[in-house]
Amino acid sequence: MSDRSSRAVFVISVAAELAGMHPQTLRIYERKGLIEPHRTPGGTRRYTPEDIEKLQLIQELTSQGLNLEGVKRVLELQEENRQLKKKLDRLRDKLEAMEEEMERRIEEVARSYRREIVLRSQVAEIMRLDRR
Repeated sequence: MSDRSSRAVFVISVAAELAGMHPQTLRIYERKGLIEPHRTPGGTRRYTPEDIEKLQLIQELTSQGLNLEGVKRVLELQEENRQLKKKLDRLRDKLEAMEEEMERRIEEVARSYRREIVLRSQVAEIMRLDRR
């Protein structure tokens, strides 16, 4: 059982009541692709609390004058925005890890150079000893 299906507990009549609309309206929204309730093996629609929130948003947008195509576009843009934010978070995490690795490597190289640096005075001393 998926996480979504385990949270899909409201039958259509309860979901409609919680969202403040008629059950037939939920069926119309499903046909228009605005909402996609979970279906039980028997075909019964089940709605999650997130579905109820989405239905309330749809109701709010339509009451402000948006038609269902406009509402669908708003929902698509919201989902796209959510996906882009998730991707941005992943990229930020990756960049942070890369920056930490770069700093570690720079420090490692700097330490290795410190061992290899020979002061001019040391070179002069070595050359003087070689001449003997």
